[in-house]
Amino acid sequence: MKKASSSAPGIRVGIGGWTYAPWRDNFYPAKLPQSQELRYASRQLSTIEVNGTYYSSFKPPTFAKWRDETPDDFVFSLKASRFSTNRRVLAGAGESINRFVDSGISELGDKLGPIVWQFMPTKVFEADDFEAFLSLLPRMVGGRPLRHVLDVRHPSFMSADYLTLARNYHCATVFTDSPDFPSFADLTSDFVYARLMRSDARLKSGYAPKALDAWAAAAQRWASGSEPADLPRVQPARDKAAARDVFVFFINGAKEKAPAAATGLLQRLGFKAQA
Repeated sequence: MKKASSSAPGIRVGIGGWTYAPWRDNFYPAKLPQSQELRYASRQLSTIEVNGTYYSSFKPPTFAKWRDETPDDFVFSLKASRFSTNRRVLAGAGESINRFVDSGISELGDKLGPIVWQFMPTKVFEADDFEAFLSLLPRMVGGRPLRHVLDVRHPSFMSADYLTLARNYHCATVFTDSPDFPSFADLTSDFVYARLMRSDARLKSGYAPKALDAWAAAAQRWASGSEPADLPRVQPARDKAAARDVFVFFINGAKEKAPAAATGLLQRLGFKAQA
């Protein structure tokens, strides 16, 4: 299978999912069969975050099918089951976590990217219970290391105690650029995971050209080991560290504009789409 053309080293950009009716008149070619949408999208982007795994269980053949339909260098991010995170006591999530991890996601092979554990906006940070949850996250599946991402949405998580826990357990924290959720760019792992949610339906690409230029610069700084000083955070930016992988997703906001924003950012990073 042909390998995808990479963007700047270590930077991947994508969207959430690939089946969305409004994309059929502005992203996908006219009359493209829906069965070909993943194949097409995975050649215009370098990653996709799968939201369906948050709501439903999928079987191993489905993950294998996704693997086989996408280029060699493509990566999926999977949102973990809501039954693991939408609970009062997180310490009791072990069975749900294992059920998701053992559901067949290892069939993705090298295309298995970060796993996102998304918490309700009403979920308050409780250090002991949250650490119990983090201790349940497996480090491997099918002989492959797992990368975990925490999408925390209550202001109580904007604390040094939370950041310390996330770093101790080597979990990334989502940088959610959103008007609705806490947005802090403190890094807690050796990779960066950003979900950009401010697209504007009035703009051709959802984001103004200068905004996409700024996000391209931020992604490059993250990838080089620097921390963009102009982004909101809990703690001061740290000194330059080792290079990092970076994942950027355009999600929500004016969702119909997400592919245009993602491809616009990828172009700024030197990515060349496949035919």
